[in-house]
Amino acid sequence: MDRRTFVRSSLGGAAALALGPALWAEALASPRSRSGGAYGPLGEPDANGIRLPEGFTSRVVARSGLPVGLTGYVWHLAPDGGATFPKPDGGWVYVSNSEVPVVGGAGALSFGPDGEIVDAYRILAGTSLNCAGGPTPWGTWLSCEEFDNGQVWECDPHGFAPRLPIPALGVFSHEAVAVDPLGQRLYLTEDKPDGRFYRFTPDAYPTLTSGVLEVAVVGDRGAVSWVPVPNPQGGALTPTRAQVPASTAFDGGEGCWYHEGTVYFTTKGDNRVWALDIRRSRLSILYDAATAANPELTGVDNVTVAPNGDVLVAEDGGDMQICVVRDGTASPILQIVGHAGSEITGPAFDPSFTRLYFSSQRGPFPVGVEIPPPVPAGPGITYEVSGPFAGSPPRGRR
Repeated sequence: MDRRTFVRSSLGGAAALALGPALWAEALASPRSRSGGAYGPLGEPDANGIRLPEGFTSRVVARSGLPVGLTGYVWHLAPDGGATFPKPDGGWVYVSNSEVPVVGGAGALSFGPDGEIVDAYRILAGTSLNCAGGPTPWGTWLSCEEFDNGQVWECDPHGFAPRLPIPALGVFSHEAVAVDPLGQRLYLTEDKPDGRFYRFTPDAYPTLTSGVLEVAVVGDRGAVSWVPVPNPQGGALTPTRAQVPASTAFDGGEGCWYHEGTVYFTTKGDNRVWALDIRRSRLSILYDAATAANPELTGVDNVTVAPNGDVLVAEDGGDMQICVVRDGTASPILQIVGHAGSEITGPAFDPSFTRLYFSSQRGPFPVGVEIPPPVPAGPGITYEVSGPFAGSPPRGRR
């Protein structure tokens, strides 16, 4: 199978993975209680140091600075944002960024249909501080550089096509990006205390080489309007966030994810989870730690969405949890213990939604393992948690 046929075969599955079932648009317009997603209390830490609900199990799939299984490929340091992509053989690929300077980039783990790792490799090199990003409906990974002159890079998760910089998406401290396949637009967050929330409309979707970059202006009752950014390539000298004085500042934009007409994103400076209803062009706060009756979730960071519409948010610090957020409340579905000073990054479901991948960005090597220089003491660990996630198909029907 040649590269073009392989990638084309992946597109249908990738689009289905990006879209998912409908649910949240109606819930935002008319809040109501929803069934599912209550996994029960967390148990004691398992052998991997993870507290899980009953019926869930974990395994380590990669340790930074060490070879992945029998592949010989050394997993990158400081694993950050991630996503999964289906393969034609029934397997899938998990892509993960590396948030280190100069040699950041991104790597990939390739799984067979049985869930075993069959390969690991680089898909992006020569970039810096690759933080989060986002998958596209056409099956590529958009990797975001988090510094003032950072760009977005489009990568092939299967490692065949060359990676491409996309300066049309702006030159600034990028965090994450989400694609709306219906409106054919992209939404981007900026990790600065006075960062902005952006929208990009390609001239010829899905090609991203040219288009219009706009910045959000939030008015009364969350009404959002969009104003073009005069110089998207402004970088450190002419920051995009300063070019439209009327635009709305967001305190430390983090994860961003599209699901059925809604874009969810987080801001770490004020511990909020936001929801943009695209059709109504209205922005609302889904969770605010300052006003929550039980502020279980702090240090909000990467975000993804389960098949039933549950919004999953990973903690940067906090209690090292991944929490389900709904109707202004947050409840943990897992917790990593013994990783002080780390953060949870890159949550992403496999195509069956029965496995959740994520990393402890500065997770330590196990006791007794010699640290190969110059790897730091907390290089990172990437995990897989399996179990009956809300909305996942019953066993035997995957």
